[in-house]
Amino acid sequence: MLEHYFIRPDTVDRIRASWLGDLIEKYVTWLSEHAYKARCVSHRVPLLVAFGEFARQRGVDRVELLAGQLDAFVKARLRHRDRPCRSKVARQQYVHGIREPIEQFLQVVQFGKPTPRSGGSRPFAQWAPGFFAHLRDERGLSATTVEVYAYHLVLFEQFVTGRCVVDPGAMSPALFDAFLAERRAHVCARSLRMPCTALRSFLRYLFREGIVRRDLSAAVDGPRTYTLSEIPRSIPADDVKRMLEVIERRSIVGCRDYAMLLLLVVYGLRAREVAALTVHDLDWRAAVLHVRGRKAGHAATYPLTAEVGEALLDYLRRGRPETSGRCLFFRAVAPRGAVTHRIVSLRATHYLRKAGIDVARPGSHTLRHSCAQRLVDAEFSLKVIGDFLGHRHAASTRIYSKVAIEALREVALGAGEAIL
Repeated sequence: MLEHYFIRPDTVDRIRASWLGDLIEKYVTWLSEHAYKARCVSHRVPLLVAFGEFARQRGVDRVELLAGQLDAFVKARLRHRDRPCRSKVARQQYVHGIREPIEQFLQVVQFGKPTPRSGGSRPFAQWAPGFFAHLRDERGLSATTVEVYAYHLVLFEQFVTGRCVVDPGAMSPALFDAFLAERRAHVCARSLRMPCTALRSFLRYLFREGIVRRDLSAAVDGPRTYTLSEIPRSIPADDVKRMLEVIERRSIVGCRDYAMLLLLVVYGLRAREVAALTVHDLDWRAAVLHVRGRKAGHAATYPLTAEVGEALLDYLRRGRPETSGRCLFFRAVAPRGAVTHRIVSLRATHYLRKAGIDVARPGSHTLRHSCAQRLVDAEFSLKVIGDFLGHRHAASTRIYSKVAIEALREVALGAGEAIL
């Protein structure tokens, strides 16, 4: 396999002469199977040879001990770099370019594949090792919700570590207020509800298990929000058309992105629902699209429009890799795998900005709101709109009553007595 990437025989011999030679060749085979580019392989292999030689000089001759040498290797590479990093960001990128390939190599040769990020150590594993099992087994939260809790608690753990808090008993209401104030600088007030929920659950668990003496969950006071206080961040139909037109559909990535964004625009799907679609959800004979496992716990069936069907066919013929996986949309870069809801949302954000569309917090939900706005303008009832969008409760659809411009105009121009 090495001969496919290195032309000179002496280079191949030098790689195989390393005490990690067989393992490096195994890793190169894995990289090839997962569609990594040749330039990526040619960059990583010399790095691994250098890491193996560095570890051997320090007396390490077992793969299981290599992970303990990684920090020292990174520091050595930084010291002997020809030019120092010009900024903190450049330094982080340089370090990441060293650590990520070596960590992936160690995972592949020891476990056969990289371990998922979500499967790594959980936040506050030393303080409360059973917390996430409690969420999953006792409270019955879905895997998606558990991952959301983990994400926000990772941020809180980083904040706590930065404040040098090493004991759970040293936490205080002032610490929670400072953390939420820091998060408020990055997200809207409504988006703070989930960090508050995750933090309260974590604090209640600490008190229940006797890890802390006081139940501090009541001290987590998030910002006050009001029902229907905001307007859905939709964009006009002309802007939606302009966004779709900036997609370069001749490329594999553009072919895939166009199909994903059409699903958001036409059916108002959530990013998670698009990412979860499989080839079995497309019924070509009946010309319908099945959306299973929606947020409300039900399934939905939509007519497959001609435009969406052509976009999906184009992607299946030209863009989707040959794979035994049944997911509909795949990553366009190595390692090849199914797209995540985050990728779907980021691609929507990318094209909204590329088209120069000014909207607050651009993303996949912008297109979902735009779909709802189109239904409101067509004078569908809120019940029909809620069913189409997959809302569980009618209250979730009431927000769109604020963008029913024609109906609101009639109310404003009508006689006041008629309203009473």
